[in-house]
Amino acid sequence: MSGKVAIVTGSNKGIGFAIVRGLCKKFDGIVYLTSRDVERGKKAVADLEKEGLHPSYHQLDITEDKSIETFRDFIKQKHGGIDILVNNAAIAFKHNATEPAAVQAEQTLAVNYFAVLNTCEKLFPLVKNGGRVVNISSSAGHLSKIPSVALRNRFKDPNLTIPELSELMQQYIEAAKQGTQAPEWGNSSYAVSKVGLTALTMIQQRMLNDRDIKVNAVHPGYVDTDMTSHKGPLTIDEGAAAPLFLALDADDSVKGQYVWYDKQITSWERDTRSAY
Repeated sequence: MSGKVAIVTGSNKGIGFAIVRGLCKKFDGIVYLTSRDVERGKKAVADLEKEGLHPSYHQLDITEDKSIETFRDFIKQKHGGIDILVNNAAIAFKHNATEPAAVQAEQTLAVNYFAVLNTCEKLFPLVKNGGRVVNISSSAGHLSKIPSVALRNRFKDPNLTIPELSELMQQYIEAAKQGTQAPEWGNSSYAVSKVGLTALTMIQQRMLNDRDIKVNAVHPGYVDTDMTSHKGPLTIDEGAAAPLFLALDADDSVKGQYVWYDKQITSWERDTRSAY
């Protein structure tokens, strides 16, 4: 099969689900809703079909090599390539979580940074020249969330490599295990994971410039989802607006950027925005 293909990871609920909904309405191609749990994924597809929309479904657990490789091979064989990839799958511990900081650090970064990186490394060869990648970051992914000036300088180094960034992420996990992370890294594993994802976005853009692939990170806003314990003031469709803008409508000059939920390019280094 030829034609255009869009993929949204972790999209059986929340912002990912709303991104699939928006793509089904606006994207001239096939849209893949993916999820770790097959039954939840198929229920999400059925819910969208009741709205007259027709996403395709495939299982994808970004924490499992075999799952990513099975999905990659399926897409390659059936479609030959990817036009839009939205990296949405993520986890967050609740504010009142009782797990030790070391556990939260290791598990959060395993999904939000290392699993996303692994997924990208396996799927990027299929992204077509001129394609678009949207990494769902957060206001928590703003560089100002890292207290240490020295660390911030390393994250924003224009020559930072992926192995060096991954080593920084591992250093945070080790600091959390030692209980020494707070002064330099802060107290939020989620923030560190999203700072890492945003830094990864900048590196990926540099690496993919010669293929005219646009890679951007986006803060979707404080959205009413399971992840926010339904405290966010924005609906999931409002949270999907900026990611959909980057996937479909942003000018080709928008690449390697950190974009706010109002679709405006925002400084990743200078804290010029209110939190939500």
